[in-house]
Amino acid sequence: MEIIKLSEEFSRGKVLLLNKPLYWTSFDLVRKVKSVLRNRLNIKKLKVGHAGTLDPLATGLMIVCTGRETRNIDMYQSLFKEYLARIVLGATTPSFDLETGIDATFPTEHITQAATEAVLAGFLGTQMQKPPGYSARFVRGTRAYTLARKGETVDLQAREIEIRSLEIFRFDLPLIEVRIRCSKGTYIRALARDIGSRLGSGGHLSGLVRTAIGSFNLEDAIAIEDFKRNLTLL
Repeated sequence: MEIIKLSEEFSRGKVLLLNKPLYWTSFDLVRKVKSVLRNRLNIKKLKVGHAGTLDPLATGLMIVCTGRETRNIDMYQSLFKEYLARIVLGATTPSFDLETGIDATFPTEHITQAATEAVLAGFLGTQMQKPPGYSARFVRGTRAYTLARKGETVDLQAREIEIRSLEIFRFDLPLIEVRIRCSKGTYIRALARDIGSRLGSGGHLSGLVRTAIGSFNLEDAIAIEDFKRNLTLL
């Protein structure tokens, strides 16, 4: 396909399904897509945006929109998401994941798979969830994680979320793996914290993969390097 025609396609609007690498921010991925398109297709001005943030320590499906398709980002963001989460029970961290070190440990001998399944069932439905202090929410014009990393106490208001399914994928204490289908705005790190708490222990997230957004699946996504290589071959 001629580069001029391809550049017009991206300007008119495309939906890209990408697999976000570990340690990249969501905006790192957007910036890389924009850079590749500008350099390869010589597009001077091009809107590029993503439809749902993933933390740097998470991997998996991200929807990236270009051109006029960025107008539909809100629609894609509103779709339910599916995740595969690894949760370590018996220990907590300030960030509720591996960004920070363990700050407290708790017993896990009393935890059974049956008890865990009962606790997970209690999270189904609409509820209020308190976001982590280490989050991108704004507090007095500053990202909450910026304040938290300075050692300041961050108290964020709870927000309504919905969890449609939550099931154990693997049970091997202190590790459990769960599959989650939830609404936008759900913090899986906070869910890990709350699961540990309701089990009379502690918990933090040790790994997260987003496997689906609405009807879009991770198996259909490509790595950013493959995206770059495919454009280079045209």
